Formats: sequence, structure tokens, C-alpha cells
Amino acid sequence: MNLKTLASTLILSAFSAGAAHAQTGSAPRGSGPIVAAVDWVQATLLGNIATTVAVIAVAIVGFMMLSGRVNWRHGAMVIVGCFVLFGATVIVAGIQTAAQLTAG
Repeated sequence: MNLKTLASTLILSAFSAGAAHAQTGSAPRGSGPIVAAVDWVQATLLGNIATTVAVIAVAIVGFMMLSGRVNWRHGAMVIVGCFVLFGATVIVAGIQTAAQLTAG
């Protein structure tokens, strides 16, 4: 897997996890399995497995940046993608708070 694919996957995952976490309220009837699947995906994206993969990815990219195999800009994109992935809930909460302050 190349670096661009990894970075785009992390960014896409961040937006998916943020959108899934931003949904609140009751689910419509008959959507129990879908909600359970989305909760499982969210737990997988933000759980121990994802944390372990992100730590390994940052370590590998950092080593590759230090050895001169990866451009610093591409390495920084991976690290920023990890921050966005794990900080998506805080980012969404901040946007919602800002929207409520401007609306009312």
C-alpha cells in the first residue's frame, strides 16, 4: 500500500467516523441491524485495533522520513490523518457548537 492510499484511507475513515458519531436521537423502526453495524464500524475505527495500526503507521512513516525514503509533506499527511481520525468527535462537536452560536 503506498503512502497516498494510506493517507486517503485515513482521511476517508475520519469523515465516516465523524458522521457516524454525529448522529443522535432515536433510530427508525427496523434499522436495528444497520445501527448495530455502524456502531461496530465506529468501534473498530476508534478502538484498540485502529490505535495500534495508527501507532505502527506513524512509526513506519517516521522512520521512512528520517531515512529519506518519504517526502516530509507526505509523512505529515499521514500523521495529520491520524489526528483527524481520532479527533473527529471533538471536531464535530466544535462545529456543532459554532453553528449553534451563530444560529441563535
